[in-house]
Amino acid sequence: MMTLRAVVERYNSLATQPNAPVALGKFALPTEETEKLFSALDEDYHISRFLHFSNVDGEKYLISGELVTHVAIEPAIHSLF
Repeated sequence: MMTLRAVVERYNSLATQPNAPVALGKFALPTEETEKLFSALDEDYHISRFLHFSNVDGEKYLISGELVTHVAIEPAIHSLF
């Protein structure tokens, strides 16, 4: 499973600007791994406050019991490293 740092680095490479939504499919992980990884991050209070999931057009993933398509990560998440 990817580390938090690896997730943030990949997000930063995919986002068009800070805090922009990125399709979860762009992380190029198998569906099950994407759902497990982002659910684990969402369930951690210290991490989840920096993650913002949305459900718009695109491939849907079940994250913590909710269908979502995109994630935006606040730049302040770097304070956790």
